[in-house]
Amino acid sequence: MEISEADGGVSGSAAPGGITRLRARVRDLWDGLSASERDVAQYLVSAPAEQIMFASAQALGSSTGTSNATVVRALQRLGYAGLPDLKRELAADFTAGQAPDVRLAKRIAHVGKDLAKIRDEVFDEARERIDQCRRLADTEPLERAVHALAEAREVFCYGVAACELAARHLARSLGRIGRRARFVGATGFALADPMLALGQGDTVVIFQPGRQLYELSLLVERARAVGARVVFVTDELSEAFGDRADAVLLAPGTPTGNTNDALTGLLMADTLLLALTTLDETSAVEHSHQLNALREQLLASGEQRSRRG
Repeated sequence: MEISEADGGVSGSAAPGGITRLRARVRDLWDGLSASERDVAQYLVSAPAEQIMFASAQALGSSTGTSNATVVRALQRLGYAGLPDLKRELAADFTAGQAPDVRLAKRIAHVGKDLAKIRDEVFDEARERIDQCRRLADTEPLERAVHALAEAREVFCYGVAACELAARHLARSLGRIGRRARFVGATGFALADPMLALGQGDTVVIFQPGRQLYELSLLVERARAVGARVVFVTDELSEAFGDRADAVLLAPGTPTGNTNDALTGLLMADTLLLALTTLDETSAVEHSHQLNALREQLLASGEQRSRRG
């Protein structure tokens, strides 16, 4: 198959990295693709990259006369984990080559003001990310992560910006089943205090999909120095921290910005929580009972104050 450099042109000032890798994979693996998979591959290298970034698997299936299942299968044959994986590579080009306000303007222009289309865009991307997250959730790293949390003296749940949501959720929910946990969201100078509290037997759970913050390396180094374990919930940082973490759980980030980065991180947190609950059901039930009793006391006290007021 011949693919010219003009095929699949990228509008704007995007760098050629993601689309160039896509073309190379299609050229190298063309002979091993079925007829329907070739239809998908040909469309991917011919359509504008921005169009692919905002398309769902179902939309790509309709455009190629195939199906969403064929689209996913073709992408996997080409070496991608799924459509979000391809979108992430293409999105990296746009992130490097375009200012955030320009990218936002293009997203708005793409969806327009059609509320039904806006709804479908968000739900389609969420479903694709969730499906890919499930495919990537191997049992072995999950088991290592569960053991790291189950044996921890205390769990430090770290997350900043959008990832703060998943980190706070995990910390709060661990406390509700009787496990010591704290949320950490500090950056820069303020991170020194929670790092000082980190000790032997603790576990750090870091939620960060892609951006390699300087604080992450320092936090991991501190954990290793004091004998604490590290669990990473990430998308793009698995290779960067894989050899320094006890477990890496893959949680695909948003390729377009239409869905929150914390979406798949929250799912991984809930998976860990349910697994931990089953390990010590008696303690989890007892703490749930105490939590509800305390809530009832607080509600009763609030009603009494209202009546007196």
